[in-house]
Amino acid sequence: MGARKTTRAFEKDKAAFFAKCRAEHAPCWICGQPIDYTAAKNTTDDSYSMDHFLPVSTHPDMQFDPAGFRPSHTNCNRARGNKDPYQPIGRLSRVWADESAM
Repeated sequence: MGARKTTRAFEKDKAAFFAKCRAEHAPCWICGQPIDYTAAKNTTDDSYSMDHFLPVSTHPDMQFDPAGFRPSHTNCNRARGNKDPYQPIGRLSRVWADESAM
């Protein structure tokens, strides 16, 4: 894999996304736990790391699309690697059963 490319617009979009996530205390999209926004980015397991919904290595055309940015822990992002996002197969039966009683 070659070096990833960047642009000023991409850096600006990443900074705006980080500011929004920090202001909203957005949790990690992978594990759902709080992110330590006080730590420098990508320095500790719980620090902020911008992830892409679709891995850049398999979807390079989506790298600059802000709609694909996700807040994550540095550790969760590393552990996910270039795997596609988890896709649930449907609603849980308990949810379905509870809704059908209404």
